[in-house]
Parts: sequence; structure tokens; C-alpha cells
Amino acid sequence: MNTPTDIPVATRVPRRPVDLLLGAAGLLVVAAIVAAVRVATDGENTAGTAELRTLLPPGLLFLAALGANLLLLVLVCYSVLRTLFAGALRDLAREGAAVVSAYALSSLVNAALAVLVGPQRVPAPLPGAPDDLFTSATLGYVAAALAFIRTMPPGQPRVRSLLWASGTTVALCALLAGVTSLPALLLTVILGLTCASLARYAIGTTPVPAPGEMLCEELLRFDLRVRAVTPAGNDEEGNPRHLAELDSGESVEVIVLGSENTSGFWRRLRDLLLLRGPFAPRMLYGVRRRAEHSALMGLSLREAGAAAPRVLAVGRLGADRVILVRDLPDMRPLDDLADEDLTDELLDACWSELGRLHRRRIAHGNLSGSTVGVVERSGRVGFTGTDRGAVAAPPLKTSLDNAAMIALLAVRVGPRRAVDSAVRALGVPATAAVLPYLQLAGLPSAVRSALRSEKGLLARVRECVTETAPEAPSEPARVERMRPRTVVTFVVATAVGLVLLYQLAGVDFGSVAAADPLWAGGAFAMATLCMVAAAMVLVGFVPVPLPWWRTVMAQYAASFVRIAAPAGLGSIAINTRFVIKAGAPAPLALSAVGLTQLVGFLVHVPLLLVCAYLTGTSYWTGFTPSPTVVVISLAATAAVAAALSLPRLRQAVGARVRPYLHGVLPRLLDALQRPAGLVLGVGGTLLLTVAFVLCLHFSVLAFTPEGTEVSLVAVAVVFLAGNAIGSAAPTPGGLGAVEAALIGGLAAVAGVPAAVALPAVLLFRLLTFWFPVLPGWAAFAHLQRREAL
Repeated sequence: MNTPTDIPVATRVPRRPVDLLLGAAGLLVVAAIVAAVRVATDGENTAGTAELRTLLPPGLLFLAALGANLLLLVLVCYSVLRTLFAGALRDLAREGAAVVSAYALSSLVNAALAVLVGPQRVPAPLPGAPDDLFTSATLGYVAAALAFIRTMPPGQPRVRSLLWASGTTVALCALLAGVTSLPALLLTVILGLTCASLARYAIGTTPVPAPGEMLCEELLRFDLRVRAVTPAGNDEEGNPRHLAELDSGESVEVIVLGSENTSGFWRRLRDLLLLRGPFAPRMLYGVRRRAEHSALMGLSLREAGAAAPRVLAVGRLGADRVILVRDLPDMRPLDDLADEDLTDELLDACWSELGRLHRRRIAHGNLSGSTVGVVERSGRVGFTGTDRGAVAAPPLKTSLDNAAMIALLAVRVGPRRAVDSAVRALGVPATAAVLPYLQLAGLPSAVRSALRSEKGLLARVRECVTETAPEAPSEPARVERMRPRTVVTFVVATAVGLVLLYQLAGVDFGSVAAADPLWAGGAFAMATLCMVAAAMVLVGFVPVPLPWWRTVMAQYAASFVRIAAPAGLGSIAINTRFVIKAGAPAPLALSAVGLTQLVGFLVHVPLLLVCAYLTGTSYWTGFTPSPTVVVISLAATAAVAAALSLPRLRQAVGARVRPYLHGVLPRLLDALQRPAGLVLGVGGTLLLTVAFVLCLHFSVLAFTPEGTEVSLVAVAVVFLAGNAIGSAAPTPGGLGAVEAALIGGLAAVAGVPAAVALPAVLLFRLLTFWFPVLPGWAAFAHLQRREAL
């Protein structure tokens, strides 16, 4: 043990989550404004610039702006030196990060606006002023000054007021001089506030250390004389926790509430966004409100006769920290009890104590194996962790508590005993009424984690309730406002849409319209056959039965995700997830999908060499590697040599690669023992390559004049080589690299004119890469609704 003055009271670096939320919202607003500029501008100069310049003489504006700038610089230097002499390095780093990021972001926005609007629309600087006194559109130094003011440490009220006045003067001078506009000035303010908020959250403020002596003096106000203080980690909400030994020999726990940036806050915010209003937790913001709510819940539980820690004191340590002092819980949580200790009498006692709370309209809100336990001295069931509870709770909150208790007990004693205990305590009708709330979304996070580790347990609990009460409502309650997978789908769809718009912005679709309909239809049929062939490969190499049409839909879904992921990764991720959902263990799914990639490589390389031999063209003749590719190849060779020569590095690489080899090689041996699956998998791989080659060949023929012959083997060489180059590209779907390789290859290897190769490659990519995006989105959403992804 330590004396109270030995160690300071632990506290977190003060960070406000609202700063992160405001910063993220500011970035989204800036991005939306910049994206809307091109749509909103019509190529004509904005009116009002010349009129603004006539309001005041240019010389007067220049002197006012120059004086305000000089005052701004002097005040900033004074504040920085004062902070430096005070030794507040964190505050200095926060100010510096805010200033640099605000100026850099303003410069970036200015460059983007100049490109979108055009240099002819950028206002000219004030006559007689240096060119760099004012920046175009947004004022970078004004945004930097605003960010500096917002990140200054507390104090210095006069300096802060003068900084606000000088910054406002500079902005008004720029507006009256016509070198910026009112919307651009508002954008400047948004940039400054955004960077200030992000810097405040990223770096935080300097926590004022609270010595143990201060804690003793505060507890002495409540007649609590402290002998020693020991840090004890964090509580369930992520707040620093201490154990204090009193002169009476008893020990109490001291919770320090000094920051909103805790794990509990982010969990509550997540639930608030994803759950519907009645099911969402209360969002208590502010350490004092949280301390008051905790004290209220503790007092209410004690008044209800429940076994809960008694709140001894609610004090404060300085201006921004509150302490909550409670009895040390003398309780063994359910998580620490052995299975033989969980008797039916104990289960009935859990329900009895929970019913005691519900009769007083008190909801616990966070029932879990760590917040429910047995008090050592009395043997009663007690509760802790009631910070998410509620008084005057509506019946919905108590029903959620009952659902959480059933799920919690089911994790420990099984579904049947848990449901039977609920029937003994609540009766059959009340137990049946809980069935709609037995879903993951409405349960506490700890119970959700336990249920996820035991797949199918919650479904068995619902079956037990249905067997006990056949009349129970089977329709689950609408707990979620939106599901996490809906958010993921929205984010992916947004990313795909942005990439699609960016890639197709400069495409001339008129050239594609000139394609021969017959050959274009054949190319479309081959593109569709590619999806069927890809499904054949997966069905053949996966030992678990896969629904045929769902497997085809999974390939379309992979095409949807592929547009926003590097080449190959989207398909691997979707297929692996699909196989796991089909019932295969994760290692088996990974090895099966890895086997499809390995077989594809083993088929791809020989086909490339054979086709190159038949056409008399070597791989490196038509596709000369660039110096960058040569450098990358040499660097990769050196890395492989280092990995093989250095023992420690060789062991580390082996540890990473060994699991994949252990999974893929056994799957290859298993596939060799399944002739039907092997034929289907290898045949699908060959069919996939042939379909792609024919699709490209038909696309070329769609633009080739009649009587002109194009070698199918040469087109195969072009596709196989271009596909290999695209697979190595880090862009989604090999964008850019595939198009360049195919166009150059058709011209160099197949002898196709550039006027034919360009629209042919465009048609090929539209059919195989862009067109599957729309049905892929529908397939992705359908498979998610069916729990197949």
C-alpha cells in the first residue's frame, strides 16, 4: 500500500468526443461544398466584387489589414512564448497541429477550387498589397488564426479577445477588398473550427495532476479519513478506479470521472445511433451528470432493498473532475462461480432480486456476468454496474432486463434451465411476452459477446420459450434503427458510386454505341458466362454443399465489392464470407478459397506460355516492363533473399505463411480424391478464362471492319498478360493498368488499330467490370438479408 501523497490520482487525458464528431462533420461539410462548387458555378464572375472595393479606399483597407495582421502575429507569438515558458508542451503541440492543419487544408481547398472554378474566377488581390497577403477564396491564415484561438489553453482572456478582434478585422478587410466572398469566408471559418476540433481531440488538453493529498482533503469533507490509496485499473465504463483504505480499516472504491472519452460513451453512442428511441440508452454527457445519475441509481437500489454498493460521497477534484466514492463490492460475479454453484435456488434468487427492482420501476440496463453476483457475507444476489439503468422505467425497459437475464443465465446453465427459471419467477404469459426482445440488438454488450461465442444459443433459447408458450408472439420487436451491415452497405455503395462517377466522367460512350449489335450481344453472353464459371470453381473446390444460384449471386456481389477494393481482394473476401455462412469452418473456407486462387494461377501461366508460343510472341516482347516495374521486381527479389538468409526473418515469414500452406495443400490433396469436384473446379477455371478471352475477342470484332481477321490466340495472349498486370496493380479491379495493358497489347500483339482497340477495351470493361455493379449491389443486399453474407 502507498500513502495518499505517494502517487497522484490517475486520470485520463481530457478529450471530448464531441470534438471528434464536430471535426468529422466539418470535413464532410467541406467535402460537400467543394464537390458542389462545380455544379453551382456557371463560368461567370460573381457579382459584387467591384462594388465591395468601392466602399472604402484601397489604401485604408490595406493599412487596416496590415495592422490587424501585425497585431495577430504579435499576439500569437506572445501566447506561444507564454505557453512554452509554462512548460505546457501538450498545449503547444495542440496549437501547432491546429495551425498547420488549418493552413494546409485551406491551401488544399484553394487548389481544388482553382481547378474546379478556373483561374479566371479567382479574385485578384487587393491593389498595392503583396500577392501572398491574401490567399485565393479561403483565407488560410485566417483559418489558422481561428484554429489557434480555439485551441489556446484556458486563461488569457484579454489576449483571446484581441485575437478575436484582429482576426475578425482581417477577414472583414478581405471581404470588403473583394479578394474573397462571404461563402468563401464562411468556408474559412468551417475549416478553422474543424481543424481545431480535430487537434483538441487528437492531442487533448494537459491533465492537471491531482495528488493523493487533494483526494484526502476532499474525502475528509465527508468524514472519510484515508490511510492509503492504490490504483485499481478502470471500471466497466473505462473510468480510472482507485481503492482507498480508511482509518476504520474498511476499503472503498473511488471512481474518477474526468473525461467523456471512455469506452462506455462510445458504446452508448453506438447504441443510440443503431437502436430505436425506446430501446436506446440515455446519452448522459458531462461528468457531473454521470456522477449524479450513478448516485441516484445507487440510492434507488438501496431504497428498494437490493444488495448494491452504497454511495458514500460525490466530490470534485479541481474544476473538471468529479469523484464517486462507493462501498467496495463484496460480491462474487456469476462469471467467477463454478457450474455446480449455479443451483436452481440461485437462479430463483436472481429473478427475485430483479423483480424487487422492477416493482419499484427501476431498470438495471446492464445485466451481465460481471454485474450480477452473490454477496459474500449475506449470500444474497447483488447488482453492480447500474450506470446505464433508469428510474421510473417504462415496461419496455423492464422487459429488456428480463430478456437480458434469460440470455445471461442461458450462457451459464443452458437454454432450458434459464427459461424454466423465468417461468417460475414470471409465469408463462410474462415469459412469452419477453420472446420478441430475445435478440442480440437489445441485449447488453457483454451478453451479446457471450452469445456470439456460442452460435445458435439464442435461437435455442427462443425455441424453448416457444415450446413452453406456443402462443408467444414470434415476430421479433423492431429494436434496431439500422443494422451495422446496413451501414457497411451504405458506405460501400457510396464508395462504389464515387469511384464509378470518377472513372466514367471522361468516357465517350458514343464510340461504344457504334459497336456491332450481334458481336456485342455475344460479348455480353460471355460476360454472363464468366459469373457461372466462377460459381463452378467455388462449388467444385468447397467440400460443403453450396446452393447453385446463391453461389452465382455471390459472384455478382463480389463484382460489386471489387470496384472499391484492390484487385482480387474483394472476390476473396466475399467468397470466404459466403462459404463460412454456408456452414464451413473459417480455416476450411480460407483454404478452399485459397485453393481456387492457386488453381487459377496454375492454369493461367501455362495457357499464357502456350498461346504466346502459338503466336510466336513472348510475354516480354509485347509488354516491355517499365523501369518502375523493374525496380519493384528487384526490390521484391532482395526482400525474398533477405527473408531466406536471415534466420529470425525467415522464422517470422514462415510463421505467417505456414497456416496458409497447411490449409491449401491439404485441401489440394482432398480435391484430388474427389474427382467430380476436381473436374468441376478445374473445368470452371478453364471455362472462366475462355469466357473472358471470347468476351474480349467479340468486343474487338464488334468494331472491326468486315473482312478483317483478328487472331483469337493473339487476343488470348493479350488478355492473359493484361490480366496478370492488372492483378498486380493496387487500384480497384486493376483500373488503369488493365485498360492500358489491353489497348497496348491489342496494338502490339494482335495488330489491332488504336481506333478499334480503344472502344473494344472500353466495351469489354463495361461488360465485365462496370455492368455487374448494379446486379451485384442487388445480390449483395439480397444475400445479406438472407444471412448468406
